Amino acid sequence: MDARTELLGLLRENARYTISDLARLTDLPEATIEATIADLEDEGVLRGYQAVVDWGQYDSEPVRANVELNVTLDHETGYDDIATRLAKFDEIRALRLVSGDYDFELEVEADSMSAVSRFISEQVAPVPEVTQTVTHYVMESYKENGVVFDDGHDDDRLSVTP
Repeated sequence: MDARTELLGLLRENARYTISDLARLTDLPEATIEATIADLEDEGVLRGYQAVVDWGQYDSEPVRANVELNVTLDHETGYDDIATRLAKFDEIRALRLVSGDYDFELEVEADSMSAVSRFISEQVAPVPEVTQTVTHYVMESYKENGVVFDDGHDDDRLSVTP
């Protein structure tokens, strides 16, 4: 594995690693780590550093939904055009073109179920190329970005076998 790939893996694991930590973990000089990170940022490979939040452990939790989106394309409008329009909405946390039964997968976040529903019905569904939306509300998250959300309690129930 080359140094850039190793560094990206470590930053995905923990974006709070210091330059010293990364140098120690990769056996590379700190100056090389700093230069490589700067290059990756300049090239648009590294686009940000984010926390993984277990909203179930926090006092207030946003409502999150995964939305399947089908679209119809014409000669003048492509997937990138639709994605560019949709990506402008702050409520859309993630937007992906996918294979399968639908075209786009959206991760939407708002303060309430009605706010999510209103956003989909008033902002997403009216986009001329959108032909169908299917909204799936997130009930519980067990793992996000590779981090398992475990409450630390073992299941104390007795096993029952027939």
